[in-house]
Amino acid sequence: MHNEGEHIKRNLGVGLTAIIIVDHGSRRSEANGMLHEFVQLFSAHSSYQIVEPAHMELAEPSIAMAFDRCVKQGAKHIVVTPYFLSPGRHWEEDIPCLASEAAERHVGVSFQVTHPIGLHPLMVEIVASRIDECLPAARIT
Repeated sequence: MHNEGEHIKRNLGVGLTAIIIVDHGSRRSEANGMLHEFVQLFSAHSSYQIVEPAHMELAEPSIAMAFDRCVKQGAKHIVVTPYFLSPGRHWEEDIPCLASEAAERHVGVSFQVTHPIGLHPLMVEIVASRIDECLPAARIT
């Protein structure tokens, strides 16, 4: 017998949905670590059962590796969301191409790519918060 959560997950229309949050990737481990920290934070504050990090290039896990992890956990639909501020070639071409290549290995699993963060209204609050954090250190007289 399935528990209630399992029942809900199976009745979303596309099956269990997973999230891949993808950044550019860096040779600097501390930069890559920030994505992993963000993914943990997002996962703790969202209702998604499967949330995986991925780096577009230069580091692992790759989009293909994250896609495989999602499918292994039962995902039938994967939402790839770029952790990018602005649209550009990576969002328009590279990420959809890499996600499509990863999906080809998993028959019956669909995917989509969201818009980058861009001009989301909450960005105003984030930028204002960063400015407010910085000003006391400036010691303006």
